[in-house]
Amino acid sequence: MPIDITRLAQAERFQPPGHHNVGPVHLFGGEQYDGAVTVALSHYLPGGRADMSPVPVETLYLVLTGSLTLADSDGGIHVLDAMDTARLTAGTCRSVENRTNLAASMLVIRPNPTSPSFNTSEVRS
Repeated sequence: MPIDITRLAQAERFQPPGHHNVGPVHLFGGEQYDGAVTVALSHYLPGGRADMSPVPVETLYLVLTGSLTLADSDGGIHVLDAMDTARLTAGTCRSVENRTNLAASMLVIRPNPTSPSFNTSEVRS
């Protein structure tokens, strides 16, 4: 079984809709990726944000550096600091914002629905 390595210098940049002053790269993911799990590294500049919207599938956030504020559609506010994690079930509406004066970085981990091994009947939230 091969080991799949992505060097940060070769990671594919992308711009998801509704993200402002956020610089994400696919560590594992993108158009031609067929692995079971995607991993993106997102850098939020001060004031950077992702608009309130639902996550398409179960999603894990891991804040690596800095501090990010998650808001949910019920008005809940959750501040995540370095090494804090959050699990969002499919369809959860959330926004993400860097309310600090320092950049923040976060891993975004989710199943890949385009993977041959993805089975919607097995996905649990």
